Amino acid sequence: MKYTRILQWSAALIVVPILLFVLFIAIFGWNWLRGPIERQTLEKTGRELVISGDLGIKPGWPSPRISAGGVTFANPSWAREKQMVSADAVEITIDLPQLLRRNIVLHEVRLQRPTVYLEQGSNGRKNWLLDVNQQDEGMRMRVDRLTLDQGTLGYDDAADKTSIRSSLSTRNQSETVSAPGVVFSAQGQYRGLPLKASGSGESVMAMRDESAPYALEVDATVGRTAIRAEGTVTSLLKFSALDMRLELRGESLDQLYPLLGIAFPSTPAYATKGRLLRNGNTWHYEKFSGRIGNSDIAGTLQVDTGGKRPAMKARLLSNLLVFEDLGPIIGSQPERVAQGSSAQGAKKTMLPELPFKTDRWDSVDAEVTLKAKTIRRAKELPLENLDVHLSLRDSVLTLDPLNFGLAGGQLNTAITLDGRKAPVQANARVQAKKIIIARLFPTIKLNQTSVGEINGNFVLAGKGNSVGRMLATADGKVGLVIANGEISRLMMEKIGIHLWEMLELTITGDQLIELHCGVANFSVKGGIMHADALVLDTAITTIIGTGTIDLGQETLDLTLNQKTKNTSPLALRSPIHVRGSFSRPDIEVDKGQMAARGLGALALGLINPLLALIPLIDAGPGKDSDCGRLVRDAKRIAS
Repeated sequence: MKYTRILQWSAALIVVPILLFVLFIAIFGWNWLRGPIERQTLEKTGRELVISGDLGIKPGWPSPRISAGGVTFANPSWAREKQMVSADAVEITIDLPQLLRRNIVLHEVRLQRPTVYLEQGSNGRKNWLLDVNQQDEGMRMRVDRLTLDQGTLGYDDAADKTSIRSSLSTRNQSETVSAPGVVFSAQGQYRGLPLKASGSGESVMAMRDESAPYALEVDATVGRTAIRAEGTVTSLLKFSALDMRLELRGESLDQLYPLLGIAFPSTPAYATKGRLLRNGNTWHYEKFSGRIGNSDIAGTLQVDTGGKRPAMKARLLSNLLVFEDLGPIIGSQPERVAQGSSAQGAKKTMLPELPFKTDRWDSVDAEVTLKAKTIRRAKELPLENLDVHLSLRDSVLTLDPLNFGLAGGQLNTAITLDGRKAPVQANARVQAKKIIIARLFPTIKLNQTSVGEINGNFVLAGKGNSVGRMLATADGKVGLVIANGEISRLMMEKIGIHLWEMLELTITGDQLIELHCGVANFSVKGGIMHADALVLDTAITTIIGTGTIDLGQETLDLTLNQKTKNTSPLALRSPIHVRGSFSRPDIEVDKGQMAARGLGALALGLINPLLALIPLIDAGPGKDSDCGRLVRDAKRIAS
């Protein structure tokens, strides 16, 4: 009996408080907790929480559900907006075991007509961190799933030049839409560029879920780059996985740098589409295709973000590459821009002068290969296949190989640009193999019958922030050799100004004559090419050249002297001067010597008409050059 009364009193001590608590809640509800919750929030965060509507709690372990109406949570004083969160109604599911460990984990958050402003300020402060100074990364609220109904989201980061405002509304279920979702629009500034975007997604946003993909469609314009994406994202905060169809359009690939933080080269306008995947630290842009300028492009691109800097690998293929589209990549202005500059009185240059953006080279390590099957180019530029491998490591850019066909032969090139130094230090080695003379100058009619091949080597080193400046400071050697070919006799007679033979060949037709050798050796110092050996030896004429080519000023100052091997009865032989600029070369004979010959003929003609021919006779006596020695010297100098 005694033990029974003890048990009854014990049960009463347990049950009665519970019954009183339940009775209290039944009479007064949960609103009495609003004050304590608001005071605790102010004490812990230094920011005001106001619950103006009813507070409700649905107990449960380990995740009770809490609802409240008319909720606002203030921003810190440094933020631009007064409130961080305001909503007509809030419903959250909280993880109690995590809360006991001082971690705020919300499995689910539902906000009705919310306004949310997130801001990152100076000194690393973030308004979503809940400590008093907003700097403790451990004091953040973790949200697994978020449902928004008709609200506004804002994000500001002054240091990153970013300010975005987005409006969201619920898309109701209809015949065309299988499930309700969210429709959004956004505008503002992203990393200093104007932003405008619209799209749609599912109604429940999986913020941190590492397994549930979130369906998303986006149309956006950032600066002058247009983006369209459709697919799924896993974890909207971390983008831990991604699978989307992506389309990009823009005026130049280098405009992606503010968006991605990865340096791409300057290009003409482009458009691409492909499949964008992410798995962990690796991004893939797979099986993409599109156009850059008038050139087609396709391939795959991979970026690994897990290292010191992003590492990019790409394999690119072009079926038709328009040579003009390569201009911006090497620092050459598009033709329409160059014409505009010329019209405004700017100096017209042939060598590329636009500076390389070497300050971006340390943003990425890259290994890129490009193969072009067909090259569309001007008739004067007989280029063919292109095969290039680009490597960028620690701001050192290497093109090795950079090979392409030229006039039926091959140019094999290796170039290194060291962007760690200012100005850029450049080294280039070019090997010319079996270039066909007739195809090298396709616009010269008399050259079309020529037979022979050109071989040679260029070894140059210079410094500068553009191709033009690098060549203007270059030191090195240039050597070219032609041997065992045939060339148009009429062309050679015209160079010698042999009037009788020119008339004869015009009537009877052109002939091929033996081309013994051609040698062009230049030593290069400070951007000036000095002709050490400039000889073209044929069966009828030897041409010997002297002079310089100034790569810095883009000017020519060469003199060609002819030595005829056969007597010509009527000739006005005189030196030929090649002067002027690269863009407008001036080729003319030595008028002084021609005038002297003409005056001599006129004076003798006054005595006897037959004597007038004497000054016009080119008696030679030319002889074959030592081609073997010239070729050996050229090979030795160029090697």
